[in-house]
Amino acid sequence: MFNSCSASEQSINQEVVKTEKTLEQKIGSMLMVGFMGTTAYPNSQICRDIRNYHLGGVILFDYNPVNHKEPKNISNRTQLANLTTQLQNCSVDGKLLISVDQEGGRVQRLKSKYGFQGNFPKAKDIKRFSDNQVRNIYLDMGMELNSVGINYDLAPVVDLAINKKNRVIYKLGRSFGSNPNAVAHYSNIFINAMHENGVLTSVKHFPGHGSSLGDTHKGFVDVIRLWKQKELEPYRILTQKGVLDTVMVSHVFNQKLDAKYPATLSYKTVNGILRNQLGFDGVVITDDLQMGAIAHRYGLKNTLKLAINAGDDLLL
Repeated sequence: MFNSCSASEQSINQEVVKTEKTLEQKIGSMLMVGFMGTTAYPNSQICRDIRNYHLGGVILFDYNPVNHKEPKNISNRTQLANLTTQLQNCSVDGKLLISVDQEGGRVQRLKSKYGFQGNFPKAKDIKRFSDNQVRNIYLDMGMELNSVGINYDLAPVVDLAINKKNRVIYKLGRSFGSNPNAVAHYSNIFINAMHENGVLTSVKHFPGHGSSLGDTHKGFVDVIRLWKQKELEPYRILTQKGVLDTVMVSHVFNQKLDAKYPATLSYKTVNGILRNQLGFDGVVITDDLQMGAIAHRYGLKNTLKLAINAGDDLLL
């Protein structure tokens, strides 16, 4: 699977799918977890978990759902840089994937109130700029991520803006537009800018969340009536360009693609469409498996089993 990968794909494969590992280490390297805390000292729970279970990565957030007055992982630039250093020190080989969702607009974890630039435009507004300006915008974003030890950005969004009632993509301006070629064009600029700063990326949310009405964070979302074949085109174009590091698979359900499982847990979708039909041979990451669309319908053990059998490489 990995012989024809690009240099960036080989990089993430080396970090996540190493040879000569024990079964326990291989399973651990497939897991990317979140945690509470702004430090990761050697005796902390997250550090012990990284060390003992050989975790593949972590995801950081600035929002604490339990105590809104306290940060979850991010409070300022110095703190975040120290945290990522501590996390890498917890890892046996110092090659932990440290990720955030940094798209621009509403979805950016490195905000100005924490001392970051924090004013990157949302994807919807990018077309107002020249290609060179767009490149510079995303170079600045990548540089900022790299400066604090973030090596994996769960972005860009390649969903198409085709459903104006969509609350999680269209109304938040997270899409580059409704034209697959334009979406692929700007996503390509985004990805290359991240690569210039040593940051890996993940296009999302396969096989397309832009046509949905519901929010997979909250529950089951069926897109069978609204989903369009052209939602696959950005993935096809970017795969052919050879720039993709990882693809994030969403929890949307489409009976036309798989009559039984949502995309994340669907072998037909991950292997049948993404790998065989579109030719993607890089790393596949799930969307958050604790989202309502999955958590409300499947137990944790069953979810992990289904995700692995579907062909997912990284379980978030």
